[in-house]
Amino acid sequence: MLRSMTGYGKATAELPGCKITVEIKSLNSKQADLALRLPYAFSEKELEIRALLSRELERGKISVYINRENLGSLSNSKINTELAKNYYQQLQALKDELGDESATDLMALVMRMPEVVSQTNDALNEEEELALMQTLKQAIAFTDAYRLQEGEILKADFALRVGIILDLLKQVDQYEESRIQKVKSRLYGTLMNQIDELKIDKNRFEQELIFYLEKFDVTEEKVRLKQNCDYFIQSINDKEASNGKKLGFILQEIGREINTLGSKSNDSDMQRLVVQMKDELEKMKEQSLNIL
Repeated sequence: MLRSMTGYGKATAELPGCKITVEIKSLNSKQADLALRLPYAFSEKELEIRALLSRELERGKISVYINRENLGSLSNSKINTELAKNYYQQLQALKDELGDESATDLMALVMRMPEVVSQTNDALNEEEELALMQTLKQAIAFTDAYRLQEGEILKADFALRVGIILDLLKQVDQYEESRIQKVKSRLYGTLMNQIDELKIDKNRFEQELIFYLEKFDVTEEKVRLKQNCDYFIQSINDKEASNGKKLGFILQEIGREINTLGSKSNDSDMQRLVVQMKDELEKMKEQSLNIL
């Protein structure tokens, strides 16, 4: 199924002494670009966490934030009193120097300063370890659901734009006959300006004209363009794993046929249709960069 690389998922777990929160944000990227922030207590699980994220989310610029919030008393926290005093004295001196009477709650500032409060027991117990991995898997599942939802939106947009290209391709037919007549008239007129009409072998002219017009025949390009568009629709409806790189390759083939169609058209009306096809194709290429 089609999956976008854009995703978001958040999950929490509450234990008797703490709350664990896992938040995942994902954007498009060619490779797996994983940024992980987690408490020191969870550092021993970092490799396992990274392996799980890479395996389940595969590709994208993935930012993961894991937090452990203590609930209830701060019995497992320790205040560095000497450091707190030092911070307080510096802040008090700064307050007196500036004469700012509004900054009255200095203790609140001190308690938020780095390393004033530290955890006395950072060991990850078995219950927290189990809760961490379960919460992580739940956040991954939410992220994947978000990606699927975004993928459905992209699939509808792709189907719309492929439909427009195929509709424009059908419109090419109405200009093919007139295009041949224009080329034939132009060549005949040029020949008339150079040679007396009585000296022109019309049978030979028709033979040479057929040979010349074969270079402008776009039947093969039309067939291949239709086939590639059908293959693209088949691929976005595939129930197997999402494959954005495959879609990118198919779009390259579609672009190649559209370009050849334009170079062979030799007609302003057909070239106008080709320009419209290219416009739709570029929008599809941009969107395909966000497919997993």
